[in-house]
Amino acid sequence: MGNIKVGDKVRFLNTTGGGVVRGFQGKDQVLVEDEDGFEVPALIRECVVVGEGPQVHSSNKPKSNAAEMEKQITSTRQQPDEPEEEIEETPEGERLNIYLAYLPTDPKAIQQCGYEAYFVNDSNYYLFFNYMSRENNSWISRYNGTIEPNTKIFLEEFEKKDLNALERICVQLIAFKKDKLYSLKNAISVELRLDTVKFYKLHCFMENDFFDEDAIICPIVRNDLPEREMLVSASELQEAMQQKARNDNQPKHPKQSIIKKKEANSSILEVDLHIAELLDDVRGLSNSDMLNYQLDKFREVMDQYASQKGQKIVFIHGKGDGVLRKAIEKELNTRYKQHYYQDASFREYGFGATMVTIK
Repeated sequence: MGNIKVGDKVRFLNTTGGGVVRGFQGKDQVLVEDEDGFEVPALIRECVVVGEGPQVHSSNKPKSNAAEMEKQITSTRQQPDEPEEEIEETPEGERLNIYLAYLPTDPKAIQQCGYEAYFVNDSNYYLFFNYMSRENNSWISRYNGTIEPNTKIFLEEFEKKDLNALERICVQLIAFKKDKLYSLKNAISVELRLDTVKFYKLHCFMENDFFDEDAIICPIVRNDLPEREMLVSASELQEAMQQKARNDNQPKHPKQSIIKKKEANSSILEVDLHIAELLDDVRGLSNSDMLNYQLDKFREVMDQYASQKGQKIVFIHGKGDGVLRKAIEKELNTRYKQHYYQDASFREYGFGATMVTIK
């Protein structure tokens, strides 16, 4: 029965929910009491312990005689091994589609609650995978294991204070099938940067195909193509340079308005300077091009509201490597030094925003 004991609090791997273990049914199932008081049978291999049950003092443990215990053990041994369930495959599942998903533990208290992380395997393949985060110049594994085809599993629960440790994440995986022929998939290593500011905003958790609840969905692999591989081949680099040359003279497509009210009844304005919020198409732009475009938008807003004394403007720049933040602070200390600025609310934006008050 593994390490699961009566009284343990467990979470289901392949569906949302869980509860407290109240007993065992056969050799591979547990009876889990959910929050409504109903006992639900579940496979032991599809449960993960998230909290141990109360320790029972030896004098309070239920007594059972040796004959009854031997009878239970013999009964368990004589049960034949159940055949592994046939994996239901789909034509579209022959391509890897892999995602990370993040859900708030309490959507009604988004400013105070923590989060749950899930790994989603939307394919016909089993996956060996390792989920990591970066600490300084090294990596630490947060979860590693195997996931079955067309399933999702719970990775971890974490608090707001842990968000900064998740800005740089990496997933490595190997795809395979059991006891059947399959198409070979390359081993994949994808490194991503999470926009942790989004975790403070309820509207960033969106309807999706994998959960009943709204979630932030981060693609790792889509239709066999990794979102961003750490190693780039020479041919890929050459193609990217040629694409840049073709697109350098093409007009970009700016978004219509980047200035929004923080709330309907608030006088504070929000300006999201993430490049994806400013441009629909960034092909052909270098990092320097994008930074200059972001600074131009910053200056445009500052000049637009230069005469409106007391106006508060929150510029959302993200934490990232701090390049845009430092560039904005340099502008505020030189070109706009008459105005006052400070870090915006940590509870709402983490370390990813600066609030300017026009003087």
